[in-house]
Amino acid sequence: MTVRRLVAAVAVLVSAGVHFKLWLDFKDLHVVGPAFMLNAVAGVVIAVLLVAWKNWLAPLLAVGFGIATLAAFTVSTFPNGLFDDHEKWSGGYVWTAAISEAIAIVFGLLAVAQERRSTAPARERTTVGS
Repeated sequence: MTVRRLVAAVAVLVSAGVHFKLWLDFKDLHVVGPAFMLNAVAGVVIAVLLVAWKNWLAPLLAVGFGIATLAAFTVSTFPNGLFDDHEKWSGGYVWTAAISEAIAIVFGLLAVAQERRSTAPARERTTVGS
């Protein structure tokens, strides 16, 4: 396992933890409550895959998780909100989740790039003139 995968896994777990806490507080909201639990479970599964599955798709899942979660929150800050939920860019949980999701995106992309390069055929990895 690479450091890039480990950082992505921790970032996804942090976001999952925040969303589990949000589920505990808002589980009765009609759509958003269950979505918080889905996010928490998906984050744990993706973190385990990052550590246990040596396929480049695992870090790609971390990228997708980060993008989807960050995009959903961003949409919820728009005037119409997301499923009648209106959020603001304020508070410790908001920034903790947003930063961890950005880290998951960056380190997931770095891990995908590294792993795709390391699995490329030898002739593709050689440089011109070598």
